[in-house]
Amino acid sequence: MDFELSEDQRAIAQMADSLFVDHCHDDYMRQWDVSGEPMMAPLWALCIETGLHALAIPEEHGGSGLGMTELMLVLQAQGKALAQVPLWRHQLAAATLAQFDAGDTSGWIGRAASGAALLSVSLDGLNSALGIELQAQPSGDGWLISGRVAALALGDQAQAALVVVQAEGQPRLLLLDLSLPQVQRVSAVLTHGEAVADLHIQGLAVNAEALLPTAAVAWLEVRSVAALAALQLGVSEEQVRRTVAYVSERQQFERAIGSFQAVQMSMADTHIAVEALRTTLWQLVYRVDAGLAAPCEALATAWLTCEAGHRIGHVAQHVHGGIGVDLTYPIHRFLYWSRGLTVALGGSAANLERLGDWLNDNDKLGWKYDLEEHQAL
Repeated sequence: MDFELSEDQRAIAQMADSLFVDHCHDDYMRQWDVSGEPMMAPLWALCIETGLHALAIPEEHGGSGLGMTELMLVLQAQGKALAQVPLWRHQLAAATLAQFDAGDTSGWIGRAASGAALLSVSLDGLNSALGIELQAQPSGDGWLISGRVAALALGDQAQAALVVVQAEGQPRLLLLDLSLPQVQRVSAVLTHGEAVADLHIQGLAVNAEALLPTAAVAWLEVRSVAALAALQLGVSEEQVRRTVAYVSERQQFERAIGSFQAVQMSMADTHIAVEALRTTLWQLVYRVDAGLAAPCEALATAWLTCEAGHRIGHVAQHVHGGIGVDLTYPIHRFLYWSRGLTVALGGSAANLERLGDWLNDNDKLGWKYDLEEHQAL
């Protein structure tokens, strides 16, 4: 089995890494912290210019038509740099519309591919303790939409979004035009700097095509988990790298604190957590690109993402000591991002519970038993 990336994939990864690292240096990030801007608009313009914003959008709609592997490489670089740009939500929203032939009468897919329109996604209702707060009731030939969407990423800046609604007892995806007068927005900013908005909707009539087929929810959720895990992998890798550099230099009792056994063991645990996340993520991405079902793989990856973010984040803060809580020092941003990604995934407990339910309902207890034997080896 060949685990090597292709030449084109390596070129995409190198371009993304160079773009994000060059832009999001520590001085720029300190300015960004106090800027009040909803996203890094100059960097987003560069993403559009280089085509990184449309990797997963099909070619027939103006995108690159690439797979999740290429997108994950870019998102890993984005997480490493903590770049506030809406790469995964924007193009996965467009890719979902294209996949399910959503009657794109407003041309959202093409406008997303060109960068003329910004799309967002919210699947939070699937993991929220409150459940899905947006309801769709049949009304004539269409639907009547009422309720709330909590913390839609870039809800004030996006022109349209895919959001989860409860329709006739099951979750569906709704293509929502955010410019409609029935959509009221309440703006906020999450701890790690991501701009969001609560949507309050009352009595919005939409046509039947505005709700995507039932299968679209699972299709998008699996890819969303992979995207958030790739971001966390990038965040954690850079968090560990910076922490290793710090403990190699920081002196205590006339020795680098990285020479103390307790610190070494803690950092070894973070390395194991990173590699466990990397393995599960790429297994998931492989299955998605191969067209294989991956419900339990996505849940396992989501759980490991939450666990890795928590464990690595707290070890990094701990071994930094007092300087870790100094907001002029960069390490706190990685902890904020890890917590934000965990919240977006629903948290460790929720994903572990869902994984347990899946295992209870399915008699395939490993990751290989739905593959032909030659594929599993």
